[in-house]
Amino acid sequence: MIKIVLVDDHRLIVEGVKLMLSDQEDMEILGYASCSEELFALLEDVEANLVLLDINMPGEDGIKTARKLSRCYPEIGIIALSMHQELSLIRAMVQAGARAYLFKDSGKEEVVRAIYSVMRGGSWFPEGVRQKLEEQENKVKSHAKLFPSLSRREKEVLRLIVEEYTTGEIAEKLGISFNTVESHRKNMLIKLGARNTAGLVRICLEHELLGPLG
Repeated sequence: MIKIVLVDDHRLIVEGVKLMLSDQEDMEILGYASCSEELFALLEDVEANLVLLDINMPGEDGIKTARKLSRCYPEIGIIALSMHQELSLIRAMVQAGARAYLFKDSGKEEVVRAIYSVMRGGSWFPEGVRQKLEEQENKVKSHAKLFPSLSRREKEVLRLIVEEYTTGEIAEKLGISFNTVESHRKNMLIKLGARNTAGLVRICLEHELLGPLG
């Protein structure tokens, strides 16, 4: 039995999916949540093996929720269900742990096939999306080759810089000293040929050195 939890803050979408899957004898809707907090509270009480997850939600967005879900419940399959068609968001969801991505106007046949594919350990994407994702991935890899490689710690610092953490906050979050953070920042300025932190952020985002940020 495929046991499903729906996560969307629009009740109309939830009811639509429930109706769509109501005649699938091997699928059971265990419940629904409108936000990340409600999802994890629900998962403490039910044994789900699949989550249909929206991206835009109150509180933590779907990308952050997918990352947490993958970490805390790696056995649960994740399917993104969203109106967004931007490749960067689709790629971010995949990197966060989603194995399938469905648009909210998908028909029943596509939704069911995506569910079966994920439950078999596969993936599912709308027509043409997989090819575009692969093309974008190749482009990102090509851009990354233009720059010297960054260490794991440098990438951690850079990601937090892009997310607008201060030097002090980065030091506290990573458990390193203020001066060590500044040292990593200076090293990255030299490596990437940036004049200042703003330039560092611009280069990072333009060339997706860290992949899509969610």
